[in-house]
Amino acid sequence: MDPIIVAQGLTREFGRTVAVTDLDLQILRGEIFGLVGPDGAGKTTTLRLLAGLLNPTSGTVSVEGFDTRTQAESLKPIIGYMAQQFSLYGDLSVRENLALFGDLFNVTGSTMQERSQRLLQFANLTEFQDRRAMHLSGGMQKKLALSCALINHPRILLLDEPTTGVDPVSRREFWDILVELHLDGTTIVVSTPYMDEAERCQRVGLMYEGRMIVCANPKRIQEMVEGDLIQLKPDRWQEAQEIVNLIPGVLEVQTYGDLLHVFVDSAEQRQPMLEDRLRGAGITVSGIRQAQPRMEEAFISLLRKMER
Repeated sequence: MDPIIVAQGLTREFGRTVAVTDLDLQILRGEIFGLVGPDGAGKTTTLRLLAGLLNPTSGTVSVEGFDTRTQAESLKPIIGYMAQQFSLYGDLSVRENLALFGDLFNVTGSTMQERSQRLLQFANLTEFQDRRAMHLSGGMQKKLALSCALINHPRILLLDEPTTGVDPVSRREFWDILVELHLDGTTIVVSTPYMDEAERCQRVGLMYEGRMIVCANPKRIQEMVEGDLIQLKPDRWQEAQEIVNLIPGVLEVQTYGDLLHVFVDSAEQRQPMLEDRLRGAGITVSGIRQAQPRMEEAFISLLRKMER
């Protein structure tokens, strides 16, 4: 696959704040690429730079060979952009919002009618087409925003945290739609705070303080976590965490509710030691087992390294 988006030395400053610093990135044609990172990492600014909505302070972005700074008008038929916040017209109906975006992209007549009906069916919004957008559920608003971004058949979709704030069922339905678009050849760049969504992407870029610190497929990122992972559930997890941190060979401890995820240099050697130390302190441990790191553990571990 050849690159469809190429960013080189991309930097964007807002006064004294540097939101994106010296970013080099290639998005391949037809892939789903995920942007992840904590709040303020620069994900939204990066997407706006790729869409040509912001000019870089320095560096360049090329989309299908068009320079986003000097040829932004040529990008309109190519890119569909969905903002993080709901930005459609709440007092217009579903059908009227689609018609408005059709007019903006010069999609009219029978072509507009055919596309809007197909998108309404695609997003399961047909029976709600006369409902005002402000009265839709959060999940429906997201699907309407996506439908409006698709009205001109863009080859590239840029989505800024499209499923934030919606229920799990709507999240799953939204990603079912994205997978269908991907199978049809659409290139998708999506920022997300959800690690299960990041695992659906073919490649993931982890951003921190405006920089891209890792860019690889999810499996490779999971393999970057040092050591073996032992998962356990102590009855007094705070006390258990303090004890575990002092055991030789423990590299890192992460908490997930009442579970401790302990990274050690050797699970075979350290698991019996963990059990003995905790039992000696009168702490009951259940469900202790070795597990494979997920994207969530890898994400937290890599961020901690950057903070250090």
